Parts: sequence; structure tokens; C-alpha cells
Amino acid sequence: MLRPKIPTNPTPTGHVMPPVLVEPTTVVPSAQVPPPAPVAAMQSRPTVQLTPGTALALVGSGTAVVLVVGAVLVSMLLAVAITGASVAVCALVIRSLVNADAKRR
Repeated sequence: MLRPKIPTNPTPTGHVMPPVLVEPTTVVPSAQVPPPAPVAAMQSRPTVQLTPGTALALVGSGTAVVLVVGAVLVSMLLAVAITGASVAVCALVIRSLVNADAKRR
């Protein structure tokens, strides 16, 4: 009842063209062109020059990244700790309510 129907690919039936014959052409020699003069190799990338100002900027940005990542990680750890403490307090309150209700009966 629920069988997938797989489509069949029909064989192509189109207009078939015969191959075109290519006639050879004659090659006419042209005047000899001298090879181009070698060009001095240019460096593809400029060299990086590290000045004291750029080194200080790199150190400063690296420090900022470390501080931001550290603050995010510490805040996540603090959120987990606060959540765990609140769940523990809720469990103690519920336990004390259940025990108090059981003692009354």
C-alpha cells in the first residue's frame, strides 16, 4: 500500500546529428618575435614591520580579549553556582514542608 514509486529514466530519443568533419588548415610561419626580457621578481607580500607602537597595540588588544573572555567565563560559572544554590534551598524548603505535613497526621 505504501510503496515508494521510483521514477524510471527513459532513454533519450532526440535528434542525433552526425559528427562534423574538420578540415586541416595550413600553418603559415610568421616573423620571429624575440622572447620578452626577464622582469625583476617582485615580492608578492610586503614584509611586516613591527614597531614599538604596534607591539604595544597587539599586547593591549590581547589583554583586552583575555579579560573579556575571562569575565564571560566567570559570570557563567557564577550563574551556575547561584542556580545550584537556589535549587538546593528550594529542595530543603519542599522537604521541610513535606516532613511537617507528615508529622501532623
